[in-house]
Amino acid sequence: MKIRTAATAALTLAAALTLAGCAGGSGSESMPGMDHGSSSSPSSSSATTADFNDADVMFAQMMIPHHQQAVEMADMILDKEGIDPGVLTLASDIKAAQQPEIDQLQSWLTEWGADMSEDSMEGMDHGGGMMSEDDMAALEAATGTEASRLFLEQMTMHHEGAIEMAQDEVENGQNPDAVEMAQTIVDTQTAEIAQMQELLAQL
Repeated sequence: MKIRTAATAALTLAAALTLAGCAGGSGSESMPGMDHGSSSSPSSSSATTADFNDADVMFAQMMIPHHQQAVEMADMILDKEGIDPGVLTLASDIKAAQQPEIDQLQSWLTEWGADMSEDSMEGMDHGGGMMSEDDMAALEAATGTEASRLFLEQMTMHHEGAIEMAQDEVENGQNPDAVEMAQTIVDTQTAEIAQMQELLAQL
């Protein structure tokens, strides 16, 4: 009985050692998978905070007032009479594209817990292709062909500033949706600049 018990114990021990050896051997193979799983856990839990960086926040904070001014300029020209039909179509397209982007940018800033106050957006009045108060007043006062030409010239400068800002986001941003929007802005507004050059040549 004692011999059988000893044999059973020995077999049990051998089996245990064999299993331990298998576990150890396979563990070295499965460990990377386990490590990957454990490392993906913290990254997924911090995805909300890791999904954007300072460049994304700056892009949204600067592009909102930039787009808002473009919409204001479009509204000005759409309210005038005697404007070139091509300019009116362009103004409508700009407004239709940029207002939804403004809404999305504001939504992102809210999700990111970033400041959307006007104080955080100071410094934009004289940079990034933004029009000054005098520029806006000149557009407001212009009529007919002069208004069409002024709108195209101002919006070209405005678009160039937006493209530069968007390109910075493409190169330095982290949030994939924000980077995608920035690339769309680069592509769309580059095409619109070419369109505006053609319209200017026809006036």
